[in-house]
Amino acid sequence: MKKSDFHRKIRKSHRYLGVALGVQFLFWTISGLYFSWSNMDDVHGDPQKRAVPLFKVNQTWVSPSIIIDSLRAHAPVDSIIGLESIELFGKPFYQIHYSVSKAQPHSGGHVCLADAETGNLRPALSQAEAVQLAQNRFVGDPTVEKVEFLTQTNGHHEYRNLPVPAYAVTFGNPVSTTVYIAAELGTVQKYRNTKWRVFDFLWMLHLMDYESRDNLSNGLLRAFSLFGLLTIASGFTLFWVSRKTTVQKKNLKMS
Repeated sequence: MKKSDFHRKIRKSHRYLGVALGVQFLFWTISGLYFSWSNMDDVHGDPQKRAVPLFKVNQTWVSPSIIIDSLRAHAPVDSIIGLESIELFGKPFYQIHYSVSKAQPHSGGHVCLADAETGNLRPALSQAEAVQLAQNRFVGDPTVEKVEFLTQTNGHHEYRNLPVPAYAVTFGNPVSTTVYIAAELGTVQKYRNTKWRVFDFLWMLHLMDYESRDNLSNGLLRAFSLFGLLTIASGFTLFWVSRKTTVQKKNLKMS
């Protein structure tokens, strides 16, 4: 292969790689600027979050074993995976995670709420209770614009990979905050607002994950990383070849 043909192929490859990567570099730059100039507290909705009330030290709590015995009378419980206390409408509750599978005791998927003062089991939150809880956990007094009941989500949903069923309570505040509440857990899971939605869209472009938005090891990002190295390598090669040619021409003129 002639030198001129080799140089031409490198220049052509560099040009096309530069065009393809240039679009993605623009996305990386725009998203990076948004990330660096954003207040992450605002993105996470922290100004809208009201602190969870603390339990009083003089409250009377029943033993978890009593509740577990009651639970076993209502469900074929095989293993207790976890137990924690939560505040719900001014009262302490136990949130019990359990398994009904002897073959897979850690598979999870089952949860029960019980009044920590009386030991009574209670069902999952109703829509009215979810709205009340969302209002209790929200700073200010905005109007409720919409309530949705979610039984599943996809990879692009703002509540993806989080417990369902859940209620999505959207408030009419300036940043359209939606409070997501897991019905069976009885707890607020996430606050999503306009700033977070912009961040999430740019995060998808930044990671080049157009399926689940959060996969840092996706094939497209890896491919473009390699293309970037090839573009840099071809650029250095062109620089070196051009410099070498210039030096040779200078030497010929001097001679």
